[in-house]
Amino acid sequence: MILDILRHKGTRLFLILGGFFIANAIIAEMIGGKIFALEATLGMAPLNWNLFGQRGSLQFSSGVINWPVVFIMTDIINEYFGGRGVRLLTNLTVVLISYGFLVIYAAMALSPADFWLTTGVANGVPNMQSAFTSIFGQGLWIIAGSLTAFLVGQVLDVFIFHRIKKATGERFIWLRSTGSTLFSQLVDSYLVLYIAFVLGPQQWSWSLFLAVGTVNYIYKSSMAVLLTPVIYLVHAAIERYLGHQLAAEMKAKAAE
Repeated sequence: MILDILRHKGTRLFLILGGFFIANAIIAEMIGGKIFALEATLGMAPLNWNLFGQRGSLQFSSGVINWPVVFIMTDIINEYFGGRGVRLLTNLTVVLISYGFLVIYAAMALSPADFWLTTGVANGVPNMQSAFTSIFGQGLWIIAGSLTAFLVGQVLDVFIFHRIKKATGERFIWLRSTGSTLFSQLVDSYLVLYIAFVLGPQQWSWSLFLAVGTVNYIYKSSMAVLLTPVIYLVHAAIERYLGHQLAAEMKAKAAE
């Protein structure tokens, strides 16, 4: 029975897309604690932007490396497996991310071996336990904000995607994919910051909140537009893999 299920191309496609979706979301959450300067990374002089009274360089969470892949996977899964497929993977991802942080916090509470504490001294890390805690110990407000924004963003993405597809049919893949991402990430970009840093203990000012949220949204929307050709390439590869008839049946079922 299980072998018959795994032989079905649609099942294998769901497992592959779902694997990339979940893996990239979890990795993005785990590496999100590192903030990098975009200009320095690209070898550019700081732009010193001035927005809502805030000045500085363009700084992002390292999670932005993976989130564009999640955006693409969301739209592809939506196309062939519908809102139910996206919701299943989204809920599973939230559970797995929460589980991952629980395990990390449990690991942080373990008493370190004496020899391990100083194994990083030669590399400029005087206390490995402090380093481990600093890197992996994201605050609960940040975790709550990120997961809430992810859930809300995915719900909006699914809704907008299908509204556009209902109005345009099979035409304009770029419109439903990019349009749904642009709208969902507008909410996501501000919601995560609001919960994590405005409601949370850091109590960001509104000017800082709006400035950072706007910069993050500009980055995400730019990536959504730039990755549009990738969506077409993935669609073409899937159509070849499934065959025209099976692909059409799956898309019709997903749109119900």
